[in-house]
Amino acid sequence: MAGAGAGTGTEDTFRGALARLRAAQKTSRGVSLYSRYVNRPVGRVFAAAAHRAGRTPNQVTALSAAVSFAGIAALALLPPSWPLALGVWAALVLGFALDAADGQLARLRGESSAAGEWLDHAVDCAKITALHTAVLITFHQHFALPGEGWLLVPPVFQLAAVMIFFGGLLTDKLKPRPPAPPTAPAPAAPPSRLRAVALLPVDYGTMCALFLLLGDERAFRLGYALLAGVYVVFCAAFSVKWFRELSAAGAARASSAARS
Repeated sequence: MAGAGAGTGTEDTFRGALARLRAAQKTSRGVSLYSRYVNRPVGRVFAAAAHRAGRTPNQVTALSAAVSFAGIAALALLPPSWPLALGVWAALVLGFALDAADGQLARLRGESSAAGEWLDHAVDCAKITALHTAVLITFHQHFALPGEGWLLVPPVFQLAAVMIFFGGLLTDKLKPRPPAPPTAPAPAAPPSRLRAVALLPVDYGTMCALFLLLGDERAFRLGYALLAGVYVVFCAAFSVKWFRELSAAGAARASSAARS
C-alpha cells in the first residue's frame, strides 16, 4: 500500500483517500452490526480527513483517548443529568469512531507497526477499566442505591469486559495461521448477519448508547445491570470457545509434528 504522500491527483483528495479506505477494509467476520455499518464507516471518514490533514495514526489514537477520557471524567465528576447523558454518549461514540480511524489511517499510509498496535490496545484497555470505575464512582456518590450490593455490579462488569477484550486479543495472537494456499483462495463466504446481530450486546457502541439513560437513575442502573449480566454470559461462552479452539490447534500441531 502506498505510504503518506506517495499518491498524486485523486489519491491525495479526501474522496480519493475515502475510496482507497473502502477497498482496504478488514474482514467483517465477528463484527457486530453497529461496528460494521456505523463505527467503521464513520472511522473511514475520520481517517480520510486525518490523511488529508497530514496526521499520523498515533495522533489519531491520542485524540481518541483524549475525547473518551474527557467523557469518562465528566461521568465520574458531575452529577447525573440528561445533558450529561448526551455529553458522555457523544464523547464515547466519537472516541470509538476515532479508535476505528487510527488503524484505517495506518493501512492507508502504509505505516502499521507493532508500537502503534500496542498503543491502540493499551488505550482501549485503559478506557474499559476507567469507564466502569467511573460508573462505580457515580453509583457511590450520586445514586440512592437500594442496597450496597449494587456497588459490586461495576467491578463484575469491568472484569467480564476486560476478559472478553483480552481473551479475544490473545486468542487471535496465539491461534496458528494457516499456510498461504499455492493458488488464489476461493472467495470467502459473506459474514453472517445473524452473528452480527448476536454480537450487538457486547459491541462497545451498545455500551455507549447505555449512557443515554444516565438522566434517569433507575433506568440507567437497571440497564447497566442487565448489560453486565449479558457480558458475564458472553465472557463465559467466549472463554470456553477460545480455550477449545486453542486446545484443538495445539493437538493438531502436536499430531502433525509426530507424523513428520
